[in-house]
Amino acid sequence: MPQKITKTASSLVKDALAEVPAVSVHEALSFAESDTHVFVDLRDGVEQARGMIPGAVASSRGLMEFHIDPDSPAHNPAFNQDKTYVFYCASGGRSALAAKVAMDMGLSPVVNLTGGIAAWTAAGGAVE
Repeated sequence: MPQKITKTASSLVKDALAEVPAVSVHEALSFAESDTHVFVDLRDGVEQARGMIPGAVASSRGLMEFHIDPDSPAHNPAFNQDKTYVFYCASGGRSALAAKVAMDMGLSPVVNLTGGIAAWTAAGGAVE
């Protein structure tokens, strides 16, 4: 019997975008040199290898929960800081989903970069 999918990926992203605070690329550009913000790249390794926002934490969508969880062997101490976490992906969908889960886990504050790294580079943001 075929599966009956009751929610689409786009509806999940739409719900996450409605719940997660967003930050525009122009506002995020001002965070680039900030010591109060941490950029978190949720793309996969191949995408990250093409360039990341300087200083960003690499945490693929598939491992993010384990990187946040302090009891996980894969925990990343970058998630123990009293800072604002700016999640981004290619265009903003995966990072919205990830930010929603991070918020559900208790990470705070978390914002989603509207338009992702595509908007960042289009606005002249640096990548390394």
